[in-house]
Amino acid sequence: MITPHLSPTRRNFIKTSALAATAFTLPRFSLGQAGVAANSKINVACVGIGNRGWFAVSELMKDPRVNIVAVCDVDEALVNNTYKKGAELKKNSALTCADLTTVPLFADYREMFAKMSDKIDAVTVSTPDHHHFPAAMMAVQRGKHVYVEKPLTHSVGEARALREAAKKKGIISQMGNQGRATEGIRLMKEWVNAGVIGEVRDVVAWSPTFNATYYKRPDALPLPAQTPPSTLNWDLWLGPADKRPYHETLAPVRWRGWWNFGNGMLGDWACHTLDAPFWALDLGAPTSVEAEVSDVNPEIVPEWAEVTYKFPARGKRPPVTLKWLEGARKKPASPKGWEDDPKKPGLPDRGMLMLGSANTLLAPGGRPDSPRLIPNATMEEFKKNRPAATIPRVVGGPMKEWLDAIAKTGPMPGSNFEYSVPLSEMVLLGVVAMRTGKRLEWDAKAGKVTNDAAINQLIAIKARSGWKV
Repeated sequence: MITPHLSPTRRNFIKTSALAATAFTLPRFSLGQAGVAANSKINVACVGIGNRGWFAVSELMKDPRVNIVAVCDVDEALVNNTYKKGAELKKNSALTCADLTTVPLFADYREMFAKMSDKIDAVTVSTPDHHHFPAAMMAVQRGKHVYVEKPLTHSVGEARALREAAKKKGIISQMGNQGRATEGIRLMKEWVNAGVIGEVRDVVAWSPTFNATYYKRPDALPLPAQTPPSTLNWDLWLGPADKRPYHETLAPVRWRGWWNFGNGMLGDWACHTLDAPFWALDLGAPTSVEAEVSDVNPEIVPEWAEVTYKFPARGKRPPVTLKWLEGARKKPASPKGWEDDPKKPGLPDRGMLMLGSANTLLAPGGRPDSPRLIPNATMEEFKKNRPAATIPRVVGGPMKEWLDAIAKTGPMPGSNFEYSVPLSEMVLLGVVAMRTGKRLEWDAKAGKVTNDAAINQLIAIKARSGWKV
């Protein structure tokens, strides 16, 4: 295993990570597919432990019900950084969990599953988008509970396949769109259910483009080939994606704006920002999606986009038009009544508006955390007689919610695959519209675009040889 603060070569990194499991033993507990026996530990493997992966590792370290039994990452630098963070966390909080450096380390999760499947009960997946599906599907096929960061998958076909496999295996699933576990999203659903907003026919959400930390638009394509860092296994980082030369604007953190690896800002944030209207309005599947974009490029995201979803009537609820505005040129006009707000704060850089026949609801920011009615005077009056809480609250966040369900001490997680797959599908259809700049007519039952058959290649599951699940 890698010793913290050392810098082995890439060959030694892969070799030591592969050998780690051979000397690792762990007492097994009686685990069922839908939970664990009383007083048992949940044995969790973490795929992706750097950057966003640290959230999963740190949350698991804090939970006394958990043993982290394996970790997997292709980047030695990120691994060592997580080791340092883990040591600090243990030192400052006196946690009783194992030292991360004693946990078997793998560079390839395929090898991890082959060697340690019988020692694993649950898996977290915190990788770039293009690895979500193969890592999660390998876990689900082996009957492991899974927690997968958003967006759930890289394509609609992958999302649907994952839901069917999870249903067949009876595992506990959760997508990591943290807002689904918040107070704010429950308030919004309760307000809609109580008729506070009235009929909602229009929803608009907006977001800036990526900053330079997460995506750097290239000056020209193709990118020149560079030598990968000695700490990075580039071929494993590519995984199911087509082979291509390494470049620093792709890995380790700037992949989100590249279609082969990420899903742009829409894929990165809409599972947060659009979660509230999707849930509160029971939107389901759109019948059409179209996008106006600055340009169509097979490799990279546009500089700005306006994506329009059309949803049919649902029972007594009217049809809904939902717009996603992205980029500096795209921001909604101030809604009716905004000029009457004495504070006149101005719309935030990110947010979501539900435009109802009775009131307008604003959720500022990317997540559904702090909803309010506008203008301010309406909200102040509303506070005097708010609807009673009717939806159970989540205590401890989405990771604890998932672990509670596995341990049979809590209900099914709110963002389980039966919920998060349709949400992800809505988001990913918008991504396809952005990638093509075309209108999609969507047959949800068949899972196909009906007006342009060629677009369905972006719906399907794809992987290079050696990575097909």
